[in-house]
Amino acid sequence: MPELKLAAAVLGSALPAVLLAAPPLPAVGAKAEAVTVSGISSGGYMAVQFQVAWSRLVRGAGVLAAGPYDCAEGRIWRALVNCMAPQAWAKLPTPDEMRARVEVRARSGLIDPPAGLADDRVWVFSGGGDKTVARPVVDALLAFYRQWVPASALQVVSLPNAGHAMISVADAHPNACATSEPPYINRCGDFDAPGELLRSLLGPLQPRVRVDAAALQAFDQRPFIDGAAADAGLAEQGYAYVPRSCRAGGCAVHVAFHGCLQGEDQIGRRFVEGAGYNEWAEANRLIVLYPQVAARSGLASGSWRWLYNPKGCWDWWGYGSPDYATQKGPQMIAVRRMLTRLAEPAGR
Repeated sequence: MPELKLAAAVLGSALPAVLLAAPPLPAVGAKAEAVTVSGISSGGYMAVQFQVAWSRLVRGAGVLAAGPYDCAEGRIWRALVNCMAPQAWAKLPTPDEMRARVEVRARSGLIDPPAGLADDRVWVFSGGGDKTVARPVVDALLAFYRQWVPASALQVVSLPNAGHAMISVADAHPNACATSEPPYINRCGDFDAPGELLRSLLGPLQPRVRVDAAALQAFDQRPFIDGAAADAGLAEQGYAYVPRSCRAGGCAVHVAFHGCLQGEDQIGRRFVEGAGYNEWAEANRLIVLYPQVAARSGLASGSWRWLYNPKGCWDWWGYGSPDYATQKGPQMIAVRRMLTRLAEPAGR
């Protein structure tokens, strides 16, 4: 019968979306007051702006190859020049300029007061062979932090030959140390960036152990986003590493922001499996949240917005919203809601 065939066709076309949707992010009673963040490149910029915007919540940040809070000031050309390869005619913001911007936004209630940074720990990395984000950009980040973070809580690390990448001992097929190309995961001897930054942020750790494959879970990011995920520049699913020992509650959370060209839509699960966080999480009752960005080049299915982010970067220059660096930014809101969900009582 034609009617039945039509109904079957409609139902069949709808089923894949339902069947392929990732499960919800679990509520596991995580410690709401014990959140740290880190990121590489655009993920580093995102880690900084998330820490600054939610400084009452975040207790520390690890930043690889990135610069100061809202360096781009909402302009792509500033992001590409001033905030990656500054020139005499395209300078980085001064400490006074950065401080003024933060204080104005705090007074307006757009971000938490910067006094919340005073009890944070910060770990900053720069590769000596990084030609993508120049060392003066990292120095500007350090100048930004020194206005609020005590010197004893600020650790700076550099590897002379390291390129623009996450430095990992966990990836099965890493690039050479000096490489600056996809998937932007390099091996530099025994240097373990996630281990170093987590130790700096959290204190002494138990040695890394083998991961539990079942602990890495895909989850549906859409419930945390107002409107379509594509409109916020986010993927429909993210990942979380939740050790079995954390499922009854009481674990700290670390948010790991991938860099450009490192989202699942571009390199699969290379970052969430190979960056090197999970081995430390398994041994130390730590949950790792891996939110995901999706690459966009203009219009996209299910979205009427023009959004240009072809490399799948986090929004640190305003491609998705003029509020990108404040608590009103769509990506900032989504990640904050994910953390709230993880902190809800286990099994809820």
